[in-house]
Amino acid sequence: MRDASSLYKYVGTKGKCKLAQFRGERVVWCRVFVFVFVSVSVFCIVSYFSPLKNKLEKENMAVTASGSAQPQFISSTGNRNLSNAPLIQNSDTNQIVVPDRRSWKNLFAYMGPGFLVSIAYIDPGNFETDLQSGAQYKYELLWIILVASCAALVIQTMAANLGVVTGKHLAEHCRTEYPRVPNFILWIIAEIAIVACDIPEVIGTAFALNMLFNIPVWIGVLLTGLSTLILLALQQYGVRKLEFLIAFLVFTIAACFMAELGYAKPDAKEVLKGLFVPELKGSGATGLAISLLGAMVMPHNLFLHSALVLSRKIPRSVRGIREACRFYMIESAFALMVAFLINVSVISVSGAVCNSPNLNTEDQLSCQDLDLNKASFLLRNVLGKWSSKLFGIALLASGQSSTITGTYAGQYVMQGFLDLRLQPWIRNMLTRCLAIVPSLIVAVIGGSAGAGKLIIIASMILSFELPFALVPLLKFTSSKSKMGAHVNSIMISAVTWIIGTLIMAINIYYLITGFIKLLLHSHVKIVGKVFLGILGFSGMAVYLAGITYLVLFKNKEATHLLALTAPENQQMANEQGTGSIYCLPREDIVSMQLPQSSPTDL
Repeated sequence: MRDASSLYKYVGTKGKCKLAQFRGERVVWCRVFVFVFVSVSVFCIVSYFSPLKNKLEKENMAVTASGSAQPQFISSTGNRNLSNAPLIQNSDTNQIVVPDRRSWKNLFAYMGPGFLVSIAYIDPGNFETDLQSGAQYKYELLWIILVASCAALVIQTMAANLGVVTGKHLAEHCRTEYPRVPNFILWIIAEIAIVACDIPEVIGTAFALNMLFNIPVWIGVLLTGLSTLILLALQQYGVRKLEFLIAFLVFTIAACFMAELGYAKPDAKEVLKGLFVPELKGSGATGLAISLLGAMVMPHNLFLHSALVLSRKIPRSVRGIREACRFYMIESAFALMVAFLINVSVISVSGAVCNSPNLNTEDQLSCQDLDLNKASFLLRNVLGKWSSKLFGIALLASGQSSTITGTYAGQYVMQGFLDLRLQPWIRNMLTRCLAIVPSLIVAVIGGSAGAGKLIIIASMILSFELPFALVPLLKFTSSKSKMGAHVNSIMISAVTWIIGTLIMAINIYYLITGFIKLLLHSHVKIVGKVFLGILGFSGMAVYLAGITYLVLFKNKEATHLLALTAPENQQMANEQGTGSIYCLPREDIVSMQLPQSSPTDL
């Protein structure tokens, strides 16, 4: 009887466990269904009502155009054939016109592009690399953040200057400068960089859905496309408000990390030492440093920033152009300073908490393999039991805002290199599908830990691809035939080439040492090692050959009209009339609308 009774109790307990497990899975799938249903419903509602809104806007624009002799539509200053339809259509009433006056009040007219670009410096990829840097090496890699931020300021300022002076963004210059095959290869590399940048956003969004709704990471990866589509659709009703909300959430979590500094109390001397004394100790320090660099200085940001500055209609004079370049530099410096403080606070909190002697066993295990999915415990002192939910909301906002700017960058890359345009939602879905495939495979096989490692790998890819956007930018901005009187000074050129050379040297060093270690410690037979060695070093040779080609390629002697500053050239530009393509301002990217279907759209 005892055996029968104990068996009955065992079976009953086991049945209850299975029932509880079944109920838990049912709750998860119910949440997934609700999320998908709400996402599709919102997208359908917005898509249904948006044609009505666009119709009214077109009618208003037609009325405005009938009463004004000024052109109402604008297009890229690149290839201007009949098939080159306007990238974005908007009326002059939405243009940001900078007054022709010497005043610091003009600075507010230039505010915007730098902050949109700086979103990429506080995306999930940055949070992941910052957390792992602090957990593994405490404050030793803070100097990478300082160097990368200074380099980013110089490089982003050059990208802004290129757009302001020439009226064309970086991708358009590449199309006019390089032959067809190198131009196509550069486009492929830029697209790979955009996909690599989108992978952390996919995984970060999946982690956020896991924190908020307990949805498995691999299912969250599949759902990331829907959430971004909703945000892209909602931009029609005020993208400035949407981006303000996203920035508010991201800076809220940044404020929480800074407040956590007061509880963690990192040693100020150690933090200052980490900022100003370069160190790379440990086997994985070099790889993590490269991923930090790739997460801070992204290739697609160079294309994006050179295009965003075209949203302002500035006075076409020597003084007006110099003022625009100066104010864009100030705006970028302020935005990057905020991003720098956020990254330093994340590393400092992670380093102080994970290396604390009073850490409990559970938190010690989390610090050993720290990723975004486990990082909410770092904010427990500030947010308490709500730390997981609020961190998930900020992580979701960070991923979505970075995805929106990535979509803009992808549009300009495709338009500049290929003179090809896609609707934003199509562009976003193509990039997102390419990013979902590796993220889904890693999430299913390796779980959240594997997904966190994939973020590091994606950041390293960005660092390796940076020279293919940086070298053309350095050459174009150092060319007097393109920049005229606004060409880089000798000191700026020397500093930027040193920065570019150091980045390339670190990448090549890591590639060679990492590949040699892989061959030595692998269990492949000698014949296989020789074959892999030939393939690996051949790939490195191609990598170096591509960079060398870009460095040695001679720029075409073709001066853009907007770069000329001589009086006779100014008179030539004025003689073109108000309908000249050089007098047409570029549309404000911040108020970007989803374009309507037309025969030229793909």
